Amino acid sequence: MKKTLTLVLALVIVLASLAGCGSSKNQSNNNSQPQPSSTEQSKTILPPAEASAANKEGKKTLVVYFSLPETTNPNNMNKEEANSAVVINGEVLGNTQYVAHLIQKNTGADIFRIEPKTPYPTNHRTLVDLAKTEQNNKARPELAATVENLGKYDVIFLGYPNWWGDMPMILYSFLESHNLSGKTIIPFNTHGGSGFSNTINTIAALQPNASVIKNGFTVSRDTVQNCADDVAAWVKELGY
Repeated sequence: MKKTLTLVLALVIVLASLAGCGSSKNQSNNNSQPQPSSTEQSKTILPPAEASAANKEGKKTLVVYFSLPETTNPNNMNKEEANSAVVINGEVLGNTQYVAHLIQKNTGADIFRIEPKTPYPTNHRTLVDLAKTEQNNKARPELAATVENLGKYDVIFLGYPNWWGDMPMILYSFLESHNLSGKTIIPFNTHGGSGFSNTINTIAALQPNASVIKNGFTVSRDTVQNCADDVAAWVKELGY
């Protein structure tokens, strides 16, 4: 009888343990992740958050970003390509692009990708050298397009990678060709160890009549794939 009770008790414990594992797996699968979808000009747009705080206050928000994944192939990426990208549902997103879409998802904002008229190379060494040359020459790469109806936006989330301790020079092109006076600029960036460097002050200097938020969001390329909850918490802290 004692042996029978012992076997029954063991069976109950095993079943309870299996139920716990199933619960943990379900919670993991329910974590919010962006669901990319193909849109015009191959730009990935995420579903907007419902009735975001910014929209409730009557503010119109735009996410503007520059991002350059070094490959569009999710398979067999080398170290440099993996460092520059996040793969979601088989689609390659640049690190900053991924953060931009997380912000869009949490705010219901419109989104605009800064792109050069002459595409940048995706070979790592060539790109690194070109970025340094542009910086040394204070280059202003020509934009492929500008933001239409800029006047209707009150808040601009502005994102970019840290290249050589600064913004990519195409960000200078954008900031010098768009008047953001009277708007709130909220910086975010991705980096390999340098954080924002001095870029927030640079943005404030280039747009002296805008309100530049110092509490930006910065994330290392090593952990960017796990930053969804951090982005959501940051956006909520800002009141959006």
